[in-house]
Amino acid sequence: MASMAEIWTGIGSTLASIMFVNALVQQYLPYNIRYYLEKYFHKVIGFANPYIQISFNEYGVDRLKRCEAYTAIEAYLSSKSSKLAKRLKAQIGKDSKNIVLSMDDHEEMTDEFQGMKLWWSTSKTTNKSQQISFYPTSDEKRFLKLKFHRKYRDIITEVYLNHVIEKGKELVVENRQRKLYTNNPNTGYYGYKKSLWSHVVFDHPATFKNIAMDPIKKREIIDDLVTFSKGKEYYAKVGKAWKRGYLLYGPPGTGKSTMIAAIANFLNYDVYDLELTAVKENSDLRKLLIETSNKCLIVIEDIDCSLDLTGQRKKNKADDDKNGGNGEVKNPVKEKEKEERKESKVTLSGLLNFIDGLWSACGGERLIIFTTNYVEKLDPALIRRGRMDKHIELSYCGFEGFKILAKNYLDIDYHELFETIQSLIEETQMTPADVAENLMPKTINGDPEICLNNLIEGLEKAKEDARVKAEEEAKEKELEMKKQEEEKELQEPKTATDDAKECGTSVKEKTKDESVHSNGKECNGKLENGK
Repeated sequence: MASMAEIWTGIGSTLASIMFVNALVQQYLPYNIRYYLEKYFHKVIGFANPYIQISFNEYGVDRLKRCEAYTAIEAYLSSKSSKLAKRLKAQIGKDSKNIVLSMDDHEEMTDEFQGMKLWWSTSKTTNKSQQISFYPTSDEKRFLKLKFHRKYRDIITEVYLNHVIEKGKELVVENRQRKLYTNNPNTGYYGYKKSLWSHVVFDHPATFKNIAMDPIKKREIIDDLVTFSKGKEYYAKVGKAWKRGYLLYGPPGTGKSTMIAAIANFLNYDVYDLELTAVKENSDLRKLLIETSNKCLIVIEDIDCSLDLTGQRKKNKADDDKNGGNGEVKNPVKEKEKEERKESKVTLSGLLNFIDGLWSACGGERLIIFTTNYVEKLDPALIRRGRMDKHIELSYCGFEGFKILAKNYLDIDYHELFETIQSLIEETQMTPADVAENLMPKTINGDPEICLNNLIEGLEKAKEDARVKAEEEAKEKELEMKKQEEEKELQEPKTATDDAKECGTSVKEKTKDESVHSNGKECNGKLENGK
């Protein structure tokens, strides 16, 4: 006991001496001398200490934006800390949809990589001075520390850190709360927070499992998406930007918007819904593209209605001369609409450069999707292969699509009415939206048979309406043909035979008139002689 007391007494006196010397150094030694003493002291310690330490600050020099490396490393450590760390903190991140577990402050955990042992720790410093600042890091500064043996320096700096950051970025994307963005009008920018995009949480339930379409076609789309998402090295090898264009076309109600949501959920991408009428210049379009993130869908719905992008090719010389040489056909209706909405100056050329120009390579892993109800109205240059690489037609509901809807809405795989529905659905054009509406139960405890009968009635009505419409169109066509024939007969030139007939008729009439006139003269002569 006496020896232990002596030991503790010696330790206490040593610490007191060190503190006393340090106070003297801090108070009486000039700053330059203290700086060199500390510098060489750390060098001496470094020769004796075989471990190297790397720090990763939470915020960069500008102190406004979190460092991407810190965020990625934090996500990587969070995937391991629940099993390895002893003290954890739980929180819901700003862009995360799940609870995130991470190491608490001043906690340490070990990691292994290729047989090497490493130590990660979290630290925090607090600024004791009271000051007003707009920066989020003025009071607390957090940083992560990595410690490893110096013989592993090359492997750690060249391989391990890249592995950690890449894996961490994947986890950030996987755990993030996906968003649906829309572009703000130019007049919507304000203050120092000029925002090109505004967003809401994207939580659409559509998936490829519950989308109603032919299974073979669905499998083809899924395979194409998987190939694209894993094609980073391939696109780099062939020298193309890592992007792909999809054109979704078909009648209204065939599920084009649902398909977009299913693609976003399948790939776990954000969605940027671009409203072209809110973009004033081609330069603004490029700015919007730059502000989009990787792993996203850029969507322009109803491209044929967004802007007058069709027929913007140069008119021929006759049209130029007809319209004063400016090559534009003045349409009063379009001119009025242009004045009312102050039409955007985005051109077809600007949109083509947005899709497939040099600016399209700013970023990677992007899908550009156009939707339209009338694909024939679009300029061929806009939808050619290389811009819109895959054309997907979403047409009327078939029997396979009906079975998927029956499973989704009624939870049935087969019913005796399926045969009747199959024969009707093959003869009738009904969109998946209309089929789904007929199948949807109208009461809480809806009977599947009632819903199927409702669908049969709807199909029969649609069939009858189509028949009546076809008959009316046939009658209109017949009347139109008769009208055209009558107009053609009136416009046909007279033949020589017709001229001869007309001449013969006029000669006969003339001869008749002359005979009547001569007979009158004879009668008058006889009367005179008799008199």
